[in-house]
Amino acid sequence: MQASSLTSRLRSGVTARDWPWWRLPPVLRLYVALLPAAALAAICFEASRTQWRMSDLVEFALLLGCGMISVVSTPRIMYSFSGVTRDFSSVWVLPAAILLPPVYAALMPIPMFAIMRWCVHRGVLHRTVFTAASISLPYACASLVFRSFPANFAGSSVGSGLHALTWAIAVVAASFAGSRGHHFLIVGAVKLSDRTVRIRDIELNRQALQGLFAELDLGVLITLAVALTPALVVFALPTVLLVRRFLVYPVLVAQSRVDGKTGLLNVSAWEREAEAELSRAVRTGSPLALALLDIDHFKAVNDTYGHLVGDKVLRAVADTLTAQLRPYDKSGRFGGEEFVILLPQTVEEDARHIAERLRRHVAGMAIPIDGAEGAQCVRLTISIGVSSMDASACSLTDLLAAADAALYYAKQNGRNMTHVFPAVPVLNGDGQVVDRRDEIAGLRQADPAGASLCPPR
Repeated sequence: MQASSLTSRLRSGVTARDWPWWRLPPVLRLYVALLPAAALAAICFEASRTQWRMSDLVEFALLLGCGMISVVSTPRIMYSFSGVTRDFSSVWVLPAAILLPPVYAALMPIPMFAIMRWCVHRGVLHRTVFTAASISLPYACASLVFRSFPANFAGSSVGSGLHALTWAIAVVAASFAGSRGHHFLIVGAVKLSDRTVRIRDIELNRQALQGLFAELDLGVLITLAVALTPALVVFALPTVLLVRRFLVYPVLVAQSRVDGKTGLLNVSAWEREAEAELSRAVRTGSPLALALLDIDHFKAVNDTYGHLVGDKVLRAVADTLTAQLRPYDKSGRFGGEEFVILLPQTVEEDARHIAERLRRHVAGMAIPIDGAEGAQCVRLTISIGVSSMDASACSLTDLLAAADAALYYAKQNGRNMTHVFPAVPVLNGDGQVVDRRDEIAGLRQADPAGASLCPPR
């Protein structure tokens, strides 16, 4: 009798060889394993030389409770968004690093990420463990950085006058050491998993700098409040929640522009950017082209291998578009198995070459249906319709209609091919624009195996 799905999950959880960690590249796998081991060693070392006091435990419990509330109230979308996630969990670790022995800062991320996995986002286990360790180890070091300042500059209490200022400077230095150490450990893992990622794009964009400033500011203010009296931490919690909600807004905006399955622009976002690019091309008299792609016999992929494999095929084609196109080209998903590309500064012949390169690349791909070694692969082809506008006024609707006509021609004539249908206005002998709607409609005859590219309005 076949084991239940719960039993299968439990077995895979205790079978080390089934862990996703084994599927990481060797260098990344070693990096992900060594950091938690180093954090565990630091915890054991600091615990062995710590004098445990009830007052420290109470203060630690108060900070941990606020940190867990903050983590649980983090929107789930923050953890599903690609990139470095800022949930401000570290602003609660900093007071522990400054006001308590270093072992407390090293221990605090463990229950915080445990409650996050339980209540908010499970994710991949080795990523959660690595992220907790990437906070634990740097903030334990931040605690040592703070204690390296002489007592007349920092010390265990805030003091008054000039000492209050120097104490705050020492806290800022420790906070910066902890936050930068944490983020560079995370960025190191991102870089090892994808060497094409530019660290400057991750760390020096406006959102990242705003998040860094807010994290440093909140951490120092909360540390100062707790140093004066631990009861003030209750008033700091709503501030953290409000600031984090403000920083979630750009994530929500980015999510609203992206198609969830492919990572490309969705229909509405692509149309807005395409209209802006088309207006620029008309204003400057620049050439512009548009291509529509359709995966041939995609329904057969879903029927044969299932929709999960179909989603993997869509993602593979989308990744091909991202890798093969220029940075300023605009690619998006129009729904189903159809994709659209806007090619600025591109004449018709160049657009044909780009489309042919994409078609040949996709035809040469072998997409495994699962991650197992020697797994069966899916091979597919695409049909492409291309339209162009060479320094002539033309609407986006005209470009889409011409490319749609070319796509249908390609699908009717054997698939796995590229066809071009220019959207350039044609003038008659009197200098008037010829109505080409009948010509386009003639090319767009019914295709029993395909579906209309343009989504319903």
